[in-house]
Amino acid sequence: MPMNPVVQAVIKAITLVQPDVASSWDAQRKVEDAAGKLTIADPRCRIDEITATADDGYEIPLRVFTPLDIDFSLKAGLHVNEDHRGTILYMHGGGWANGDVDFYSDACMRTALKLERRVIAVDYRRSPECRFPVPLEDCYAVARALFAGEVIPDADPEHIVLMGDSAGGNLTAGVSLLARERGEFRPRTQILLYPLTYNDHSEDTLFDSVRENGEDYILTRQAIVDYIELYLRTPEDFHDSRFAPLIATSLADMPRTLVITAEYDPLRDEGEAFAARLDAEGSEVACFRMTDGVHGYFLYPSVLSLVRDTYRLIAHFLDDDPIPTEGKLPWTPLLGTD
Repeated sequence: MPMNPVVQAVIKAITLVQPDVASSWDAQRKVEDAAGKLTIADPRCRIDEITATADDGYEIPLRVFTPLDIDFSLKAGLHVNEDHRGTILYMHGGGWANGDVDFYSDACMRTALKLERRVIAVDYRRSPECRFPVPLEDCYAVARALFAGEVIPDADPEHIVLMGDSAGGNLTAGVSLLARERGEFRPRTQILLYPLTYNDHSEDTLFDSVRENGEDYILTRQAIVDYIELYLRTPEDFHDSRFAPLIATSLADMPRTLVITAEYDPLRDEGEAFAARLDAEGSEVACFRMTDGVHGYFLYPSVLSLVRDTYRLIAHFLDDDPIPTEGKLPWTPLLGTD
């Protein structure tokens, strides 16, 4: 079913007034960084600041969001206890150049509360100051330390989930690939929200969604190209599977994976192709396309049904509950519905 014409017109108008990424990424970063400072803390979630050390000695800032069980009675008084069933290591989006833990604090706090899991957000170094593979290696170093018990001592490796959206989904898949290749730790589960997984976003790309959704739906094809230009160091990086996981020689033996794509996202088809390859090469994978979704919708207010339904889908996946696949649904089941 086509998108509501009024909503589509509003989205197109917003897209048209967006500044050019190549010349305005720094200004956008400043706006987002300032906006992130306005996040209001939720008393049901404790926030802690810690660090992990990168291989070059840089201290990577981390923000930990721990859901709390708050109980009060006149007789017993106030009791506050941690209340979580695992740990999510979150890698934020923003085209590797924008976004940070401040800008994502509201989403991470919400994720901790809705999924009843502690969330650790990685404030990896951003491009273009720190280009590929620095952001990826920062995320890998944090994951390695987390699995080794060096970040949060009580984090159970069996219940650590890697998660990211957009460029963060790209980094999440990259961390899983590096973990498989280096053998220092093995993630059990990963969640990729509308990830970038391929390297060609020209008009001649393999994927129709780049052409169909690359002009009028917030994230444009040109913006993707510009963000990649800011991220990569050399032409050779363009063909590196650590940057474009879909071109990896093998995607076998990867973590149990949930891929969620958005109907009107230019990255839709490559995310779904990545899920299809995981499935074909023997990994356990589920893939769903969110109806009427556009790129970046996960950061929208949680009162929107699209965001609520995404949490519902993730919760089913993490808790290994059957995911609804029949009737009128807010998503299209593509893989992993058996």
